[in-house]
Amino acid sequence: MHDSFIRLIAASLKDERFAVIDVGCSGGIEPIWRLFGDRFAAIGFDASVSECRRLAEQETHANVHYVAGFVGIPPDHPFALRAAHLPLYPGDFSPRTSAAWAGSLRAARTAIASDREKMHQNQWQRTELADRDKPVYVAATLEQYGFSSPDFLKIDIDGPDFLVLNSLDGMFEKFSLMGVRLEVNLSSDGSDTANTFYNTDRFMNRQGYVLVRLDNRSYSMRALPSRFDITIPAQTVSGRIFQSEAFYARDLADERWKELAAATSAEKLAKLAAIFSAWEQPDCAAELLLVHRDRLSALFDVDQALDMLAAQTQYADGKKDEVEILPYRDYMALFAADSPDFYPPPYRPTPKPTLRQRIAAAWRALGDWDYAEKNKLNRQRNAMLKEKRRSRAAKSG
Repeated sequence: MHDSFIRLIAASLKDERFAVIDVGCSGGIEPIWRLFGDRFAAIGFDASVSECRRLAEQETHANVHYVAGFVGIPPDHPFALRAAHLPLYPGDFSPRTSAAWAGSLRAARTAIASDREKMHQNQWQRTELADRDKPVYVAATLEQYGFSSPDFLKIDIDGPDFLVLNSLDGMFEKFSLMGVRLEVNLSSDGSDTANTFYNTDRFMNRQGYVLVRLDNRSYSMRALPSRFDITIPAQTVSGRIFQSEAFYARDLADERWKELAAATSAEKLAKLAAIFSAWEQPDCAAELLLVHRDRLSALFDVDQALDMLAAQTQYADGKKDEVEILPYRDYMALFAADSPDFYPPPYRPTPKPTLRQRIAAAWRALGDWDYAEKNKLNRQRNAMLKEKRRSRAAKSG
């Protein structure tokens, strides 16, 4: 449901484009941002030369560029000097996980696989790689390609993520980044240079961003493997929490950031709302639209946009097959009336059928030749609805 809202924002852009920086772009830049159409622009970085070459060959957008190289931090940067010779992942327990064991079981088969298959198995280290001794730097590359005001940054490079993030220290306001997505670790020995959530969160707060979403990944120990949550040896459905995807954004609906919001273009505000919607945060997008209605009304119909966000919220609730999707005004009125629709139904245990009810049901079944088939179809339908709700909950979670 966020597609229609993002397309509305994209159509409203006249002077600006939606510019993405993807550090660790293997597999391609996140498709949702391509909804911005001809207003989309991106720079993707990856250490795999073969993957960047493949992506460039398939790319159809003139404003999307791929840079093959190990992204790093200038060696004379104060943080680089402080972090020199310190481990990237102190307290790392990944070698003890079932994912590491499964990776070793597949090692021989992966060694002879194509680079494409190696990338799919997250074995990028075994593909054709760039020269480690010739690192590339994000800030310099942005200047080279004329990306003076990117909107979105993603860093996921299985290593010096926090070093790269620190290389941009002090540049976030200059770039006017609206949203940042980072992979962080949740275990450490307390080092203040490690790529941990604790360090990352403090850093992002200092830059003026707030955490709006945290997607956790668990990894089971090899001592008792759990089922993998995706199609490669990685996170599992249960186990010890190991990593998270942390989503940060400017909170330009907050009174504390009133001056920054005033200095931010209306189109930037609209793009921030699109980021919130893409991250399944339609409530944050709606708040932004209401606070800055006067400015955003010059770009698009705010009431229409609010209806789209209200629909996204209701679809995320998993009730679209059961209730009518309400426009924003009616949806808000329902909440203001303290409707029980916003609460789970009270638990009422189903009473067991009496003997007479069982006999009556059996008698009806004898007279209905389609009874078994109807029962089967009904069970299938209920299972499908349950799976849809589970899938939506997982995506919004």
